Amino acid sequence: MSTPLLIWGAGAIGGTVGAYLAHAGQAVQLVDIEATHVEAINADGLRIEGPIRDFGVRVPAATPQTLTGQYDRILLCVKAHHTEAATRALLPHLASAGYVASFQNGLNEYVIGNIVGLDRVIGAFINFGADYMAPGRILYGGRGACVLGEMDGARTARLNALHDAILSFDPDAITTDDIAGYLWGKLGYGALLFATALTNDSIADVFADPAASPVLAAVGREVMAVAAALRVTPRGFNGFDPAAFAPGGDGAAAARSLLAMEAHNRKSAKSHSGIWRDLAVRRRQTEVDAQLGPVIAEAARLGIATPLLARMQAMIHGIELGRRALGRANLLELAA
Repeated sequence: MSTPLLIWGAGAIGGTVGAYLAHAGQAVQLVDIEATHVEAINADGLRIEGPIRDFGVRVPAATPQTLTGQYDRILLCVKAHHTEAATRALLPHLASAGYVASFQNGLNEYVIGNIVGLDRVIGAFINFGADYMAPGRILYGGRGACVLGEMDGARTARLNALHDAILSFDPDAITTDDIAGYLWGKLGYGALLFATALTNDSIADVFADPAASPVLAAVGREVMAVAAALRVTPRGFNGFDPAAFAPGGDGAAAARSLLAMEAHNRKSAKSHSGIWRDLAVRRRQTEVDAQLGPVIAEAARLGIATPLLARMQAMIHGIELGRRALGRANLLELAA
């Protein structure tokens, strides 16, 4: 009999997945660095709110300092820039034959692999909308693609078992032999989200604005150019069409993809990205260095220019430091 599924990071992503799995009767253990969040979960349960489903569930939670035992299966659900520290903290709790699945944004599977071994990592691509609202409360705002895959493309028993477990959260979740394609697709889409987060407008409103379309298309093309140079074929999802942002692609195709992404985001109660929420609400560091940084670095190694990604990274830093205000003027400046 396997140990409970350990979810390291019980915020928007980990809390939502963990609550659904626990509600379905699966054994789950949550871990989070926020002591008040852990206390609220242990005292009153974890509450999932929003248009999809509203429920509470009792599920054990601990801080890293109070967690005991070892686990066969760990879902890492922290922000990308906390990946290395979180992986080192969970390492004593990873069973000798266990694995870590990265339920995050970016290329964190390779960061985790450098610590635990890449053969002990399962990749995951997720695009559902959720927000941490308060201790013990999470908004699950909208469904999105969920894909799992071994890093070497193998179809393994542990991958199939994890997929079976995740079906309690998302009945449409799938497995793939090309998780890298999905991760690079999400990097392209994620770059667009960073652009929307420069403003106070919703994701859907920015995607719907014809004036924003050219700069968004150019941002997407920079990421897709790096993927092409690496001979990775990014996968599409939820309206994002990688081919529409391919180097040399036409603006009309990108505009159509942006409108398809707008339609997908209009259905979600989560109107703004987690990036914007970190800047405007929680006022903390974003994932910009952990998500865009590796793309920019890889581009430099390959001799590919990514001026928009570099400028956007600098602008996000300015907002983080309080030296730049959020607003549509930032997007206009980026376009210039």
